Amino acid sequence: MAAKLTGTVALVTGASSGIGEATALQLAENGASVALVARRKDRLDDLAAKIEKAGGTALVVEVDITDRTQAEAAVEQAVEHFGRLDTLVNNAGLMLLGPVVGADAEEWERMIAINVQGLLHTTRAALPHLLKAAEDGPRQVADIVNISSVAGRVATKGFGVYNLTKFGVNGFTESLRQEVTQRHVRVSVVEPGAVDTELGSHNNETVHKEILEPFNEQHERLDPADIADGITYIVTRPRHASIAELWIMPTDQA
Repeated sequence: MAAKLTGTVALVTGASSGIGEATALQLAENGASVALVARRKDRLDDLAAKIEKAGGTALVVEVDITDRTQAEAAVEQAVEHFGRLDTLVNNAGLMLLGPVVGADAEEWERMIAINVQGLLHTTRAALPHLLKAAEDGPRQVADIVNISSVAGRVATKGFGVYNLTKFGVNGFTESLRQEVTQRHVRVSVVEPGAVDTELGSHNNETVHKEILEPFNEQHERLDPADIADGITYIVTRPRHASIAELWIMPTDQA
């Protein structure tokens, strides 16, 4: 029996670690050719080698998606190399926490650039190819999966601008879903709870001490593969079934 995604092409942003890496591996295992998009080429090379050793196909695309020209070039490179694009996973993200009062405005700008603008750039560039893939098979359906967060559902003190970006991702996803779903481009949002990734590592010592460490001491964290499982479930549904929203939490996280 052929793998469910055989003959399709996926592009995953933020593929150099965490959820992006795990998702690229699982999509490749399901038969998709995968374009690996991120800034850290050495990690992408290692991931591509792992995929190819397992019998899959991968393309390394070293870009910064916050730059619209680079994001557009990444999509075009993937389509030129593989001939099509069926799945876009907008995973790249940044979480910098802390109070709004006295905040570093540059941190806000970095989060907005990656979490919002980067997602918009790749989505805009990919849509014509996804619409075409939905028309001419092999599955006659295409997918956009946007990785949001529980922070896109519930606002929390210290998460202000991160909340803003993820609430924005949720709203954009739902609007786009309504726009293209009848053309069989499915648009989904995945909202993970706590996951054991590098996402928190970019924060300062105060944030680690006051927010991250207390939480991690009290709660279990998911593995990136747990989220990749959900993403793979979404994009392997039959053409007539669409998963609009998937909220994945550690069992002990309220």
